[in-house]
Amino acid sequence: MNHVIVHDADVDAGIGRLSALAYLIYAEIVKVVRVPMFLIFGLAFPTLLFALFGLPSVDQTQSGINAGRFMMASFGTYAVMGVALLSVGVSIASERGMGWYRLLRATPIRPMHLFTAKIAAAVLLGLASLLVLYLFAALVGHVRMGTASWCAMVGLLLIGMIPFIALGLWIGHTAGPTTAPAIANLIYLPLAFASGLFIPVEHLPATIRGISPFLPSYHIAQLGWTFLGAGDRVGMPTHLLWLAGYTALFLALARWAYRRDEHATFS
Repeated sequence: MNHVIVHDADVDAGIGRLSALAYLIYAEIVKVVRVPMFLIFGLAFPTLLFALFGLPSVDQTQSGINAGRFMMASFGTYAVMGVALLSVGVSIASERGMGWYRLLRATPIRPMHLFTAKIAAAVLLGLASLLVLYLFAALVGHVRMGTASWCAMVGLLLIGMIPFIALGLWIGHTAGPTTAPAIANLIYLPLAFASGLFIPVEHLPATIRGISPFLPSYHIAQLGWTFLGAGDRVGMPTHLLWLAGYTALFLALARWAYRRDEHATFS
């Protein structure tokens, strides 16, 4: 009987932790979507870019495939990059500036739970951004793909989002609340341009074309382009390996920045 009671207590505790984590994720999502900058640049701007540059040429051919589909991968990459950096990096920097982490030390919430909630919320917000973009492309631009292809495209871009979430963790623990938004934009806007998200890589200057294959944003976009049949022929496993390497690098930098910030704040 005692074993059963202990087991039930463990189950209840596990359910309680999951419920608390789910509420943390909900709170993170609500907090982020209340920020006008996120609603503009995270949700609306990628769709606006598609409306401006995609709709006029949606039936043309780009890199051997339908231009509408090609730009869905391009602007989808831009969307998840922005969501990751804004919802994680800027959010953490703002909370550090307000002394929020000091207050959390007096609660049962562990840093790992908070970071898990931020990562999960970022992925869900990235999914929302892609859904807004792709619904617009399908309903207004009349871009057509099978349901499985739509789902595969979304899944690949969400996987590619992971290194930028890690980069956001680093920015959040390195930059201040006033500088984090500027740093995030200074990182992902040039990366988007140099990776061929706005202008195809083959039309970029030679110097930038030489840099493109070494950028994380390039490899995210290549996941989508390769799936559609317009990739660089390197192969999807290679792009995934590049993204895994960048994830490991950014996580190492984020861990170092977090420990440094903890030491400066609480020691």
